[in-house]
Amino acid sequence: MDKRNFIIPEFGPLRGLRVVGAGSLIAMPFAVTMMADFGAEVIQIERPGIGDTYRFFPPVKKTEQGAAGSSWIQDARNRLSMTLELDLKDHDVKDIFYKLIAQSDIFIENMVWLEKLGIDDDEILKVNPRLVIVHISGYGHSEFGGRPEICNQASYDMTGQAFSGYALFNGYEDRPPLIVKPSLGDYITALFALFGMLAAYIDAKNTGRGQVVDVAQFESMARVMRDAFTMSSLGLAEVQRCGTKAIGFQPWDLFTSKDGVYVSIGAVGKSVFERFMNAAGLDAEKYPYEKTSKDKTAVNSPEGRELDSLINEWCLSRTADEIEEAMRAGRVPCARVNDAQACMKNEQYLSRGDFVNFVDQSTGVDVTAFGVAPKMSVSPGMVWRGGPALGQDTEDILKKILGYDDRSISSFREKGII
Repeated sequence: MDKRNFIIPEFGPLRGLRVVGAGSLIAMPFAVTMMADFGAEVIQIERPGIGDTYRFFPPVKKTEQGAAGSSWIQDARNRLSMTLELDLKDHDVKDIFYKLIAQSDIFIENMVWLEKLGIDDDEILKVNPRLVIVHISGYGHSEFGGRPEICNQASYDMTGQAFSGYALFNGYEDRPPLIVKPSLGDYITALFALFGMLAAYIDAKNTGRGQVVDVAQFESMARVMRDAFTMSSLGLAEVQRCGTKAIGFQPWDLFTSKDGVYVSIGAVGKSVFERFMNAAGLDAEKYPYEKTSKDKTAVNSPEGRELDSLINEWCLSRTADEIEEAMRAGRVPCARVNDAQACMKNEQYLSRGDFVNFVDQSTGVDVTAFGVAPKMSVSPGMVWRGGPALGQDTEDILKKILGYDDRSISSFREKGII
């Protein structure tokens, strides 16, 4: 039986699992927030008086109580904030950190400068042999391969999209590649980290043996590039930018409606193409699939280009509501491009309970934010608290989890390590 003291509500499939995170910005904190949404107790270590850089990522909401960026408010919910100057050369810091590690299941970080702080995987695993250690970086740790000078380079989301080649998928042929926002590479990296840490945690539960998981941002992005590498190695083609249009079939684009709304319509394969033609009242005999949409040659044929013009004209003569209704009736994938306000009023979102309200702990503001995904029938996730104020949970963690008394905590404050 687990005798550790947990200080969050008990819920979700990850209840009874403790994650310690150290680092800032997006990939590492988002990975642990996903864990926290489903019941893991997540303790984020932040520098005293400074905190996670993401706390004040603009735009920032300011009140008399405090300030926090909207991104932090969305993504920091359910976490505990512990301030600790994480430099293990200080005896007290080392004692606090090792005690916390000894009572945890996962340690995840994206700080990069671990050696300088005295944080060593082998030493940590001696403290807790069942621990899963997760490193997130731009280019990976050289212990897992790679040139040390490259592994030591700094990286942002934009850097990872560029180095991986992912940026070549996005944009138009006659313009520079596009970096996909908001921070797509960071969020994809976070999801790979989430998968890696849970896989390693299951292994540790089965074997009693912890391990190190190395998550590189560029590799995470490269893994979701579909057939870019096989396509190139087989000599078939290289990645091409083509905007929103598909290279080898139609319709597949954003079309403008009569009321000026962008609407996405896609039809892949003959059966969906024919359903679209029927729903739009277009002549499938005059513009057959084989001659207009089967492949790149058909799409760019005179008939294919003529059909593209007709599809655009059809959309421009109808409102977005009319287009969506016709495509829904014809079972053709279609959706208007919603803004945030439209999503927050949409019955599909609302009926699935996709938005939650909570009080942000830094500003005191009642916030509406996107909720928990995916849904679960037996042990669903929840949001039990908004993002913490800096160091809000330090004393509770030191007392209730690690067993320090008031005198020790006062001395830590006087030294400035918490």
